Amino acid sequence: MKNIILIGAQGAGKGTYAQILKDDINIPHISTGDMFREAIKAGTEVGLEAKGFIDKGELVPDEVTVKLVDERLKRDDCKAGYMLDGFPRTLPQAEALDKITNITNVIVLDVTEDVVLQRLGGRIQCRKCGYIMHKTNLPPKVEGVCDKCGGELYTREDDQPEAIKKRLATYHEQSGPLIKFYEDKGVVKHANANNPVPREVADEILGLLGVEKN
Repeated sequence: MKNIILIGAQGAGKGTYAQILKDDINIPHISTGDMFREAIKAGTEVGLEAKGFIDKGELVPDEVTVKLVDERLKRDDCKAGYMLDGFPRTLPQAEALDKITNITNVIVLDVTEDVVLQRLGGRIQCRKCGYIMHKTNLPPKVEGVCDKCGGELYTREDDQPEAIKKRLATYHEQSGPLIKFYEDKGVVKHANANNPVPREVADEILGLLGVEKN
């Protein structure tokens, strides 16, 4: 059984690699965002509790998020393991998670600031349909125009360089104690997320996990 946490800054590629790996090793990819949306849509008790905070524009408290994670990990598809993406983000969340499950592997996706700035700073989004493109990696056929619907492309406020740097600073502040917590348990390994080829990064992670593709 592999109970995995992916830790990495915004732009490290957590979601991208998780989507590849979940098919490689046949375990679910669990992101907190998806988890909240599913629980709210299903109208579960914890989902409705979370919705109350979200509707007021407040952060969902750790104890509610942990209950939601606990609920999700008890589902049948997690019996052979799972990959958590976006949780835990802080030491208190990790300590709470430790009481409900046993984490076997923590993969830290190491990425430099300049790579994050290139990846996130190059993102452009359509004002009309929300489609996301990239100035370098997925440029539009016509500059400033969405390939999907012809809407106007723009750079979001949180993808401006100064905003990205602030988010990175917060990540490093929170992730230091979090990574040490798992290092003390001997379950941490590092992958090179600067590599621009997702398949190669996923293969490196498979090697670190000591598993072969299904």
